Order: sequence, then C-alpha cells, then structure tokens
Amino acid sequence: MVKPQNYVNFTAYADVCFREFGGRVTYWTTVNEPNIGAVAAYGSGQLPPGRCSDPFGITKCTAGNSSTEPYIAVHTYLLAHASVARLYREKYQAVQKGLVGINIYSFWSYPFTDSTADLEATQRCKDFMFGWILEPLVFGDYPEMMKKNVGSRLPSFTKVQSELIKGSFDFIGINHYYSLYVSDRQTEPGIRDYNRDMSIYYRASRTEPPAGQGAPTNVPSDPKGLQLVLEYLKEAYGITQLYVHENGVGSANDSLDDTYRVDYLRSYMGSTLDAIRNGVNVRGYFAWALMDLFELLAGYESKYGLYRVDFDDERRPRQARLSARWYSAFLKKNGSSIRVSRAQEDLRLTTVF
Repeated sequence: MVKPQNYVNFTAYADVCFREFGGRVTYWTTVNEPNIGAVAAYGSGQLPPGRCSDPFGITKCTAGNSSTEPYIAVHTYLLAHASVARLYREKYQAVQKGLVGINIYSFWSYPFTDSTADLEATQRCKDFMFGWILEPLVFGDYPEMMKKNVGSRLPSFTKVQSELIKGSFDFIGINHYYSLYVSDRQTEPGIRDYNRDMSIYYRASRTEPPAGQGAPTNVPSDPKGLQLVLEYLKEAYGITQLYVHENGVGSANDSLDDTYRVDYLRSYMGSTLDAIRNGVNVRGYFAWALMDLFELLAGYESKYGLYRVDFDDERRPRQARLSARWYSAFLKKNGSSIRVSRAQEDLRLTTVF
C-alpha cells in the first residue's frame, strides 16, 4: 500500500537522477498519469500492485480498498512531486537551467445532453479528471466538488503541505487520445469508489449505450477535443506551459500502410496548432509511439508504432510505416504538411522517398 512517508524515498531517488543526468536532461516529468494510474492500480486492480476491493475490481484482488486507496495514492504522488520540485529548485535549477513538471491523463468530455444534470456531470468529470491533480498544484487544495462527494475518504493537506505543493511545477504535460460523452449517474447507496464518487456515465458517442466500469476503449477520433482540453487547462488553471506528451492511435492491424494513423496524427497536430493560435502556450508535441511496444492494458496486441516491430522474430526487426515517413517529412518541412490534401501528401512522399 502507498503510504505518504514513501515520498521521501522518491525524493532521494530523484536526487541521484538530477546529480547524474542533469547535465544532459533539462526537462523532468516526475509522475506519469497519477490521475489514472492511482485508480487502475488501487481501485480496479488493473495495474501493479493490483489492489482493489469488491465489488470494484476488474481483476480478482487479494488485498486493497477501492474506496480509499486511490485518493491516498494521489495524495502521496502530489507530495512526492512537490518534494522533488523543491529539491530541484533549491539544489540544481540555478546551475542546470532545467524545468520540472508533471503529466496527467486527459480526455475531453462533452455533455450527453443539454440538460442541467448532464452539464453538471460534465463539469464534475473535469474536476475529478483534471482538478484532482491541478487544483492542489495551482491553488493548494482539492476541488470543492471532490471534497463534497468523497468526504472524509479524501486526505487533507496541512498548511505546510499545501504551501509546498502550490506552484510546484514549471510545466504540465498531458497524454491525450480521445473524447467521451458524459451523462449524470444517480449517486448509489452503500460503498463507493472513485467512479461512484464522480457519479457519471461514459459513452463513446451519442448513439452508444453507457460504458461499464470506467471509460469505453473503442472511441472515434475527435481532434477538436485535444484543442478544447488545451484551452480549458489554460483558462481554468492558468497553465502557462503545456506539452502534449502522448498522442496517437493503436490498431491490431500490422500493415505498413497505416494511412489511418497519418490522418489521425495530422488532424491532432492541427488541433494543437489551433490551440496555439488561440493563445495556449503549447511548447511541444510527442507522437506515441516511435515503435510498437508493450502497452500497459493491451500487451503487444495493439500497435501504436510509427515503426513496425516483428515480435515473431527474436531479432525484433523494425520497418518504417507510412506514418514514419510522413512524420519525417513533416519535421523536415517544419510542419507545413499538417493541412495538405491527401493527394498532395502522396505526391510529396513519392518525391521525398
């Protein structure tokens, strides 16, 4: 079980990293997806250490408490992050000139209907998804909606901890893949977990039925959603430096002709550009992933790579997909290919390669 005092060990580990690699690394992300990792590891049991409690576990867990442990885990993540950020600022930043941030999992949430209940549910989703991490970092405490719905199961910050956490970042990174529709879910009596505290239903589209526990996995592409997330984070929390740390699309299709991925990346990079034009300071974009690899929830079945990896060959040979060639040309052309037509793109790829 994650315990608040464990962040001291994490700070000692970070100290070694800063000392040994700070001359070459100037951008440090302390924790990846604390807002989703805590729920998957301590609520549903999908990720290590696989803790959960009935009836909330997707897997059969032997220990855990889904009602309390995700909140304790995030509390610890935030304290660990803030402790590391203070260490870097006091001991290394003046010499190494680097920056420290944290990464959050994101999706854009549309109201399923225009009803007051669904509009409130959509904002509640944003509070639980973004505010859980960002409000302590920006304002020093958890969202009021979370404190109301979670009650005493949500840990409290001392005054010293609140001051330590507030402002303890130079940038925020997001991992973003899709958008969802959100509708209100009546509060259920009895034992509650993160999802029941949030009291919402997810849908992949307006024509789909509500998903089961957690969010649906098969959702259509919605590049506009990335733009809306970036603009929301700037407007709601005043974030002045943002990075898209992960964005991409996976498929069981092993083909080298991944035109669907080219279309996806081009459209999502275009929406990032639209956010920049609307005043959001997006400092970088990273496609997920360079090559096929082990995905946390899908193993080797879902291919995200710009490069195909043959896992049946022990040498793991790699082949460039169309998306790798397109991305290379995009970088060489300084981004001028985001808006080009498919016919223009095919002609240019033939010329370049």
